[in-house]
Amino acid sequence: MIFPAVRARLIFLALVCVFLNASLIAAQEVTPAETAGNTNAATPPALLDSRVTATQDRARLVLDLTTPTEFAVHTVADPMSVVVELRAQTGDAEDTNQPAGDGLITSYTVDTPGSQRVRVTLSLAGPAQVQQSYILDAFEDQPARLVIDLVPDTAENFAANVRDTQAEEAEVETAPTETALDGRQTAPGETATATDAVRPLVVIDPGHGGVDGGARATNGLEEKNIVLAFALKLQNLLVETGRFDVALTRDTDAFLTLSERVALARQNQADLFISLHADSFDQADVRGASIYTRGDLATSDLDRVLAENENRADLVAGFSPPEDEGAVDVLVDFLARETRRQSYLAGQALIEQLEPSVQLRRFPLRQADFFVLNSPDIPSVLIELGFLSNSDDTQNLTTDAWLDRVAAALARGVAVYFDGRRTGQ
Repeated sequence: MIFPAVRARLIFLALVCVFLNASLIAAQEVTPAETAGNTNAATPPALLDSRVTATQDRARLVLDLTTPTEFAVHTVADPMSVVVELRAQTGDAEDTNQPAGDGLITSYTVDTPGSQRVRVTLSLAGPAQVQQSYILDAFEDQPARLVIDLVPDTAENFAANVRDTQAEEAEVETAPTETALDGRQTAPGETATATDAVRPLVVIDPGHGGVDGGARATNGLEEKNIVLAFALKLQNLLVETGRFDVALTRDTDAFLTLSERVALARQNQADLFISLHADSFDQADVRGASIYTRGDLATSDLDRVLAENENRADLVAGFSPPEDEGAVDVLVDFLARETRRQSYLAGQALIEQLEPSVQLRRFPLRQADFFVLNSPDIPSVLIELGFLSNSDDTQNLTTDAWLDRVAAALARGVAVYFDGRRTGQ
C-alpha cells in the first residue's frame, strides 16, 4: 500500500530538484562591506590567538581576531610551505615558532613583517593545497575567526600553485602601488579540474510537521517551524553551489510518517539524507549542536532518550510506530557496512565545519537508534541544531545571523564530504 502522502511527496520531489548554474558558495570576492577590518579602517584588528590541528590527511589553521579582516594565501616551494598574510596586529606579542606534530603541517610561525601585517607560515611535511579558507564573524563569546583547511596534493599540483604565486608576486612588483589583501574565500572543490557529470542528490528532512509540532520552547516556539525554515535556507545554499540537486521531504507544515521520510529518500536514490531537529531535555543547561549516525547502542542516556522520543513521533498523529522492535533489529542487521562508514564520514565532515562556527556538545559526533537513519543504502545523518529547553540555544535558533552561520558551515561540510567521495578518501 502506498500512502497518499508518499505519492504526493514523490510528485513533489520530482518537481523540486533544481538545476542552477551558480558559482560555489564561498568562492566570491569579499567586499569591504563583508569584511569589517578593511584597509580603510584606522586600526587593524588584533590577532588574539592562533592554533593548528593536523593529521596526515588534513590540517586546519584557526586565527582568532577581534574583527574580520582581509587575507591572502600563497604557496612556497623552498621550504615547502603555505603562507597566510593578513591585515592585523599582534600588540606586544613576540614572533612565535610552534611545533604542530607529525601531520600534514609540522610547525608554524607567526611574525609581523609590518605594523599592520601578520604573516603565518605553515611548514609542510609534503605537498598540500588549500581546500577552503573563510572568515567568520564574532558571535556570542566566540571571536572573529580566519579558518584555513589544507589537504594533501600531488607534487605536480603543488608546483602549479607555486607558479601561480610567483606570477601574482611578479604582478605586484610591477604595480604602481601595493596590492591590498583581497580576503578571497575559497570553497571545497574550487580547484578541481573536472566536475561530476551527474550531481549528487541531497535530501533534507525537516523533522515533525502538521499535528506533530515537535519540541516546544517556553515562548511557544515549535521545532517543526524552526527546522523547516532552516531546511529552506540550507537548500538554497547548496543549490547555489551548482554542485548538488536538493529536495525536501516537506516544504510546508505537513505531517509525514517516519517510514515515508525514509521511503522518499530511497525511492529517489538520494546520495545523502540529512534529518534536521531542535530537541528539548528536562535539564535546561544542556545545549549545543550535535550530529548523529545510526547505532544500536546510544552514545549516552540522553542520546537514547532523544532517539526514543523521535521514534514515537508517528504516535502523535495517531499512526502506529514504523516497525515493531524485532523488525527494526532486522533492518539494523542488514545495514550495509559501507553505508555506515559513509554516514560516519559525512557526520565527521559536517562537524569539522561546524566546530569553528558554533557551540557544539561535548563529543558532538554521536550515535543513537533513530529510525530515520535506518536506510541500508543511503548515508544518513541527523542534525540536532540545539535545545529549545535552553534559553541561549532558543535565542540562537531565532537569530538570522546564527542560522546563516550554521547553514553556511553545513553547506561547506556537504561539499567536503562529496569531495572525499570523489577522490576516494
